[in-house]
Amino acid sequence: MASGDPGAVHLVGAILLETNDEWAVQRGRYMTLETIASLSDDPIVRLSAVTA
Repeated sequence: MASGDPGAVHLVGAILLETNDEWAVQRGRYMTLETIASLSDDPIVRLSAVTA
């Protein structure tokens, strides 16, 4: 395959998207509501994590 081959670009893009999706799902499994609330400046998110 040539470096500018559209098929190769599409394949690499699909692999990167799948890897990103898997990473996002795994990260979500290990984050608690308290951790997520501490990342947000939105008081509603913080309040819901405290009451949960």
